[in-house]
Amino acid sequence: MWYSYFKIALRNLFRQKAYSFINIFGLAVSMACSILILIWVQDELSYDRFHTHADQLYRITCSMPDIKAATSVVPMAPALKAQMPEVENTVRLWRSTNLFEVANRKFEEKDVIFADATFLEMFSFPLLQGDPKTALLRPDGIIITEATAQKYFGKTKALGQMIRKDNQDNFVVTGVLANVPTNSHLQFDFILPMSFLARTNYDLKVSNWNNFDFYTYVQLQKNAVSGAVSLQKLNQRISQIFLANNKEIKIDFQLQPITSIHLHSNLLLEFPGNGSIQYVRIFSIVAFFILVVACINFMNLATARSARRAKEVGLRKVIGARRNQLIGQFLSESTIISGLALLLAIGLVWGLLPVFNHLADKNLTIKFWDVKLLFTLLGIALATGLLSGSYPALFLSNFQSIKVLKGGKIGTSNVLFRNALVVTQFVISIVLLVGTAVVYKQLQFIHDKHLGFDKENLLYLPMTGELWSKQQALEVELKQNPLTSHYTIISDLPTNLTNGTVTVYWEGKDPASQPLFPEIKVDENFISVFRMKLLSGRSFSKALKSDTANYIVNETALRVMGMDRTTAIGKPLTYQETKGTIIGVVQDFNFKPMQRAIEPLVLRFNQGGGKVVIRTTPSNTQATIKALEKIDQALNPSYPFTYNFLDQDIANLYRTEQRMGTFFNVFAVWAILISCLGLYGLSAFMAEQRTKEIGVRKVLGASILDIVYLLGKNFIRLLLLAIIVAVPLSWWAMNSWLENYVYRIELNWIILLAACLTAFLIAALTVSYESIKAAITNPVKALRSE
Repeated sequence: MWYSYFKIALRNLFRQKAYSFINIFGLAVSMACSILILIWVQDELSYDRFHTHADQLYRITCSMPDIKAATSVVPMAPALKAQMPEVENTVRLWRSTNLFEVANRKFEEKDVIFADATFLEMFSFPLLQGDPKTALLRPDGIIITEATAQKYFGKTKALGQMIRKDNQDNFVVTGVLANVPTNSHLQFDFILPMSFLARTNYDLKVSNWNNFDFYTYVQLQKNAVSGAVSLQKLNQRISQIFLANNKEIKIDFQLQPITSIHLHSNLLLEFPGNGSIQYVRIFSIVAFFILVVACINFMNLATARSARRAKEVGLRKVIGARRNQLIGQFLSESTIISGLALLLAIGLVWGLLPVFNHLADKNLTIKFWDVKLLFTLLGIALATGLLSGSYPALFLSNFQSIKVLKGGKIGTSNVLFRNALVVTQFVISIVLLVGTAVVYKQLQFIHDKHLGFDKENLLYLPMTGELWSKQQALEVELKQNPLTSHYTIISDLPTNLTNGTVTVYWEGKDPASQPLFPEIKVDENFISVFRMKLLSGRSFSKALKSDTANYIVNETALRVMGMDRTTAIGKPLTYQETKGTIIGVVQDFNFKPMQRAIEPLVLRFNQGGGKVVIRTTPSNTQATIKALEKIDQALNPSYPFTYNFLDQDIANLYRTEQRMGTFFNVFAVWAILISCLGLYGLSAFMAEQRTKEIGVRKVLGASILDIVYLLGKNFIRLLLLAIIVAVPLSWWAMNSWLENYVYRIELNWIILLAACLTAFLIAALTVSYESIKAAITNPVKALRSE
């Protein structure tokens, strides 16, 4: 029986080549898109789950009304280990950027962490060389990854080799790790012992309970957390431990599961590279929509062609076929088509994976021989085949044999269902078109928005090595060269500022209020170099020694303090125990990504270094870089020259959004193309069914326009119905996405109208091709048999 079904299915596929191509190719493309999205989603959901004790690992985070940070105080780890029996182990991490040297080859490395000796006990990063129990015990030990060993020593066997740090400290390689998995929120190339940092770090020396600049991870006992209630109780106990040691700051602490960090965490001072659960949900829905669109194509074409299969069904019923046998036959046909589509989809995935990895900025692989993956793919093919073939099978098997053999009408229920499916396709297409437009406009808005300063042509040099002690000589050199004379030296770039304090006091402050005030230390040139607007007061002056204790604040800070720009000048302000006076008010400017509102900001006079920022002109950019390199190498020859542009750093803040936008656009286009493919097949079949009617109408004088309208008017009605459904749905979906941005575009009727007109144009072009083809056909050919 099954062999007979298989033979009939193949015979029908070869007999109806165009119909088979549309179904198989449409399903294959939709499966390929869905498989690519699936492996991306699986990778996103797999972060930090490879650790042996993943379900017991938590990060300590802190929160206040205006602050949510991924860091905590340095004494928290030993305090929890001593006072909470539920805590089995702890580790503290501290991020750093350092210069490393081997055999006169120097590299400035940003992926460096300092860690307690318990690091390898808690986290399952495989140590290929060395002893995990002792690798971080000696203060001059260092652990590197395989890729780093290859980079510095030309081989992976590097145990016992020497690495020089910052031109002054020698370290011995005590361990070589396997390269850090890409699905880890912790990404690093070097691990240095916390005991080495303790020699110079103030917080470690005095067990400081005031500075929140260390990452603290804990490993809880096996069943320490049984649910949300027990977790909350642990959080309260952690907060009480902090309160016992610091009664001035009102702050709460939370245990954050390590497996939720990548997708569910967007805190201050995060390790870079976090994803978003929202994007995982969005692309899972898009993958489902793409499969649904392909299934709709199959259902539409199968039910539209039902008249051709009606007599076959009637004859089978007459000779004794039962309904369940007919259902089995049609489902087997759809499953065979789905299976063939899966084979083609696997080829497409294999060919498109490098391009997909480039778009996703990942290094995903797909092992088709993996049993779990194989069953997943077969499950997708089976589900797609059963879903797409279910209605046609039920509909066709329900024909009454006597009625169809007499040539009676099959009924209109299939037409109604087919129309509903076409409406669904149009709705999905319009929603995706609106989504594509909104994502593009929001990203363009971010790119074009004025941040409160001129971000273009700002070149900066991080001060490293000897530049800190030669700052006066550096400034002399910068002033003497016309290419570098328009400069400023600031502590932090106004791109993604992560510092701040709540120890700020002014006249009339509510003692219960603890707003966070970030700071940037700037010099007298900052406002002019960045082309900011000073609303009142003045900038800093090197000639006035009193300015070392004075402040410039932004507009938001004035609102928080209950002041206005006309009366704020001369008012006292205490910032981190330094008493001073407000001397100026600068117009609000963005110093964090646009997902965050502008916060109160304090500008202090910079008495140290940080970053040299130079305003260049487009025609002299390369010459300025060369001049800056010459100055840097003359004053700081032991460090490699590095520079960057501020606008590039700002663009990098939205790299994830740009990547996801490209993702969305690509898959939206594919979904629309698949819809067009099915619409084309349906319109072609409709034109074929009405060939003789068209011939008669042409003989009676109907024009080409009349014929096109005849064949297309039903699609126009369906599109109008789809617009009624899609517009409010699109409005809700896009507003929900835009809520993630404090600074965002307004979703207006023009975007919705443009999407609807685009959908109409796409549908019209798709349908009109076959309609015009039918309209210009010689009616003699259609009526020859009459």
